[in-house]
Amino acid sequence: MIFIELFITFFTIGLFTIGGGYAMLSLIQTQVVTIHEWIDENTFTDIVAISQMTPGPIGINSATYIGYTVLEESGASQMICILGSFIASIAVVLPSFLIVLAMCRLYSKFSDNHVFEGVMGGLKPAVVGLIGASALLLITPENFPDWKSWVLFAAAFVVSWIWKVNPILTIIAGGILGLILY
Repeated sequence: MIFIELFITFFTIGLFTIGGGYAMLSLIQTQVVTIHEWIDENTFTDIVAISQMTPGPIGINSATYIGYTVLEESGASQMICILGSFIASIAVVLPSFLIVLAMCRLYSKFSDNHVFEGVMGGLKPAVVGLIGASALLLITPENFPDWKSWVLFAAAFVVSWIWKVNPILTIIAGGILGLILY
């Protein structure tokens, strides 16, 4: 029964969360701490800290750790705990996978449609705007970039926009220049 509850809970979180792993955290906390009371607030805070330190998306890492912890605290064996991790992780990723799969099918079916092309063309500036808004939100007085960061940004923009340099090469060059400058 706990496996079904884990699956439904994390599937719902994955389905209704827009904005990535950090946007998921409040919904995960509401579900696992407040509604289901599977873990306490301190354990959730520890799980978030561990999820931030480990490689991979924080939402998936949190689901993995919570799936394991919920079953571990109920006294389940290690294999059952691992199964709980697997179920929670798959459940949180599955909605995105299904949505992208459906969009790929729709894209291949309607890619020659002029209305569809217009909608996709309109989405490009919206996506750029959302990414720009996210970047502006991250520029706070505590982490305001210095002049060297602005120079690296401007150089990356120029070489990718004007000279059409491969983005991977731009990232590698930016990393090397960042190591030299800092």
